[in-house]
Amino acid sequence: MNKRWERIEGGLWGMLIGDALGVPFEFCHHASLPDIGILNHEVPPGYFKSHPAVPVGTWSDDGAQALCMVASLLDCGQFDPDDFGRRLVKWYSEGYMAVDGFAFDVGNQTSQSICAMRNGKAPLACGLSGEYHNGNGSLMRVLPLALLHNGSEEDLVRKAHLQSCVTHAHPRSQICCALYCIWARLEMEGLPHAFDEAAKRLRRHYEGDPAFLNELETKVLDYDHNRCYGGSYVVDTLHSARIACGERSYEDAIRRAIRFGNDTDTTACLAGGIAGIRHKVAGIPYRWKSQLRGLSLLFPLLQKICMLHGQNATQDLHPESPAYLRASA
Repeated sequence: MNKRWERIEGGLWGMLIGDALGVPFEFCHHASLPDIGILNHEVPPGYFKSHPAVPVGTWSDDGAQALCMVASLLDCGQFDPDDFGRRLVKWYSEGYMAVDGFAFDVGNQTSQSICAMRNGKAPLACGLSGEYHNGNGSLMRVLPLALLHNGSEEDLVRKAHLQSCVTHAHPRSQICCALYCIWARLEMEGLPHAFDEAAKRLRRHYEGDPAFLNELETKVLDYDHNRCYGGSYVVDTLHSARIACGERSYEDAIRRAIRFGNDTDTTACLAGGIAGIRHKVAGIPYRWKSQLRGLSLLFPLLQKICMLHGQNATQDLHPESPAYLRASA
């Protein structure tokens, strides 16, 4: 089995399952969360879940936008901001890559940027760039860029910046996307202490850009980890996911991410992507894989990636095949 394929597969499954598991608990303060010692897609009895109209096992805007990224990368062969922007508009307007064709939980900043694209503005000119425009909307969808990128690390950093600028153009958001991408890429290589090494490498990339280097050092890396609470601020989300990934299994990483409360779907999406790379699909509980909805959207993309890596897509992957899920359990 191709190890790179296994890690890509694990990252995509891990990202979507983490997102879906976090959806029912979104917006809840950590102190008000129910006991999630045994975490399943079903919420505990008597708990009023967030997004009550959304069936459990459904990924949110995080997963849908990430799949827009996957589809765009596969069709274009590289990151194409115009193509990606069109897919975001299609998601927002038609529910493209959303389970049941229903786009929900759209962030204000992302919504403004997509509306600008829909009105004809070039995607790279749509991202908001103020100090208070540093939500996690571009970070939550960036993992596929790292999973499918075949170029240099420098090129990965540049493209991570560009994909952020479509909705979140402030340097801080761009930097968090680049840092997460390098982190994921190093996890793909099986490197220990990948986050710390990613930070060192990103410092080197910014040596010729004092503004970005200062932003990295003073706003992104110099962050009080005791203040992490799973919030939607891009730096908080990144570090909350990093802390969650300190757990020893995929399941424990997701449980830790959700226990932060607040933006639980995004924290668990980011942590799930990294933990999925690390532990592969085999390390994700079968009960979580079997309850994930939207497989008819996911499997065609997995099949394309699978074939690119020389795997037998027709036999190994089918959206209604429990044999595949069990074989990966």
